[in-house]
Amino acid sequence: MQFCQVIVDIAHSQVDKVFEYSCPDDLAVGSRVKVPFGGRVVEGFVIGVSGAPSFDASKIKPVKYVYDEQPALVPECFSLMRGIAERYRVPKAVALRLFLPSEMRLGRVNEVFTKYIKLIDPDISLNKAAKKQSAALEALREGDREFTPFCEQFGRAAVNAIVEKGGAEVYKVRRTRAPLSGEEEEFHPVELTPAQQRALEYIEQSPKTVQLIHGVTGSGKTEIYLSYIAEVLKRGKTAIFLVPEISLTPQMLRQLRRRFKGRAAIMHSGLSAGERFDEWWRLRSGEAKIAIGARSAIFAPLENLGAIIIDEEHDSSYQSETAPRYSTIEIARMRAEYNGCKLILGSATPSVESYICATEGQYGLVELPDRINKKPLPHIIIADMREEVKRGNASAFSRALREELAQTLSQGNQAIIFLNRRGYAKTVICQDCGYVAKCENCDVSLTYHSEENCLKCHYCGAKYHMLSACPQCGGVHLRYGGTGTQRVVSDLRELFPKARILRMDNDTVSGKDGHYKILSSFGRREADILVGTQMIAKGHDFPSVTLVGILDADMSLHFADYRSGERTFQLITQVAGRSGRADEKGKVVLQTYSPENYILRYAVNYDYKGFFENEVKIRKATGFPPYSLICRVMVTAEEDRAALEVLKEVYFAIDALKQSDEDEFIFFNKMHSPIKKIQGKVRYQVLMRLKSGKLLPCIYDIAVRSSTADALAYVEENPANLS
Repeated sequence: MQFCQVIVDIAHSQVDKVFEYSCPDDLAVGSRVKVPFGGRVVEGFVIGVSGAPSFDASKIKPVKYVYDEQPALVPECFSLMRGIAERYRVPKAVALRLFLPSEMRLGRVNEVFTKYIKLIDPDISLNKAAKKQSAALEALREGDREFTPFCEQFGRAAVNAIVEKGGAEVYKVRRTRAPLSGEEEEFHPVELTPAQQRALEYIEQSPKTVQLIHGVTGSGKTEIYLSYIAEVLKRGKTAIFLVPEISLTPQMLRQLRRRFKGRAAIMHSGLSAGERFDEWWRLRSGEAKIAIGARSAIFAPLENLGAIIIDEEHDSSYQSETAPRYSTIEIARMRAEYNGCKLILGSATPSVESYICATEGQYGLVELPDRINKKPLPHIIIADMREEVKRGNASAFSRALREELAQTLSQGNQAIIFLNRRGYAKTVICQDCGYVAKCENCDVSLTYHSEENCLKCHYCGAKYHMLSACPQCGGVHLRYGGTGTQRVVSDLRELFPKARILRMDNDTVSGKDGHYKILSSFGRREADILVGTQMIAKGHDFPSVTLVGILDADMSLHFADYRSGERTFQLITQVAGRSGRADEKGKVVLQTYSPENYILRYAVNYDYKGFFENEVKIRKATGFPPYSLICRVMVTAEEDRAALEVLKEVYFAIDALKQSDEDEFIFFNKMHSPIKKIQGKVRYQVLMRLKSGKLLPCIYDIAVRSSTADALAYVEENPANLS
């Protein structure tokens, strides 16, 4: 008998320690087990085994059940567990949960098997009257058969009789639920350009762990990623490849499968539970060597990592918004350092923080200023919507966009229309009293969806009947404020009745293959225009797209966020990059009410370095990140009083910190969150701007200590969304 050290899968600080159990001699570190705990049986993770107990063996209870033949957790998990638990002040069980599909952890999904029957003795004697048995035996001479259909053909009694007499045996084969499986495409090797070859050589030879590839859209970054992965696999190592949007995963998976066949596995929340389970086990067993997915794929159960690649590294989706609120790049760096491998970040518009690290020598830097086909970047036409209004044009489309769309369609090319707002209209407003329809659970206005003739909350998903009259004054003069993707499609159908139009937003991509079906259809040219939100903005490569229309280009400029200019520049550059990626020159029509804004001037000229230098000056002068750290402690509760009690405790505890280290605080205050209520919970915040991160551990501890059963306090660092 041996003894094992177990972390129980309970997310509470009071049980955040190691417990000891007796266990079978063959139990390995990393195994999932069931153990008795406090009068019930709970799941746990084995983090160590020993030959002798640490206290009286008679008081040690035995492990009840071992889940897997092969340990589910790789040794690296425990190093990362300690790092994550310490960094983000979460129980170790919460950190370990990140490494397992949630359904697997809760025992809701298992392996699936298909039963087969095979012949083992063709000469067994059968009753001559048993014609079904004779026919079944004869059929088995031709080869193994799937058991259930075989029984349906010859009768279960006849088949069972053959098995009982020793003429055949039934066996099981594990069946893999393969996501997005399709016809295998042939791989044709691509010759790297001199610039791509130099980039690969630089990354290979650089002593720095983190490498940043800054390459314009269409500069061939993906081929560099794939070539580096190929080199890694040759050395017997593995790789993780992250993309920001689930919508990009099928396209990238197809490229990886074309090149690396079954060695690539997909990991993201859009898969069914069974598919996610099987893909995870393909990686854990070593059958698959490459994990491709969105943020959560950074926790793929791969050993001996040779590369981690994060495409579109600037994207805010790489920041987790649920506990633990980790930075994917930070976790990736931990894994890269543990494995001694390269972390490659890529973007046409790197985050200001990443580009500073690259220019100051903390990261290696590769610049790719030209498109791979030497074609110029798309010409951007600015359409001043103020002038359009003066001319009496109240539609969502400027004259320039309508003309360019007509020309694009007449030439047999495709167009993409980008608007980062789904639904038909942003708000429903009463013209008599100014009432705006709002969600009962959230402090936000409702969006009108014409296809369902209802109002929806985009924060909690609640649906409401469309208003026939104002509930405040009874007036019937209701109007729609703002335009959404649904209305854009409706207007386009009126303008271009013969055009085939697809829409891609959260309302149209239902089901695990929703993204893939829409993008594949557009890629096969089954539509002329694709209308969508930011999920169409990045990474997609459609050779026939020669026009991109950007509606409300300056919408994100007016958010109360120090990164609003950076996000606007990134979004415009990324969307514009979908145009003119093949032989024909691309165009972009950028519609704006602020054509003189300096951010738009940089974007129109694709001048990232000009934008970066200007942005750095502003951040330095104003003391915003990366020259400071924004820290927010959010307090949420169903009852206002419970939230306020915790808010006070957090505020006074941090104020005591401030008294002892006044110089560390640039700004400090408590207030309502800009959106005061989401999903029925009130929201308050303590907002700080700090000179460094040295007080973060203390602030995390204060939040953990202050939380109660009725109110939760949690920390956000440089939050992606300050609302």
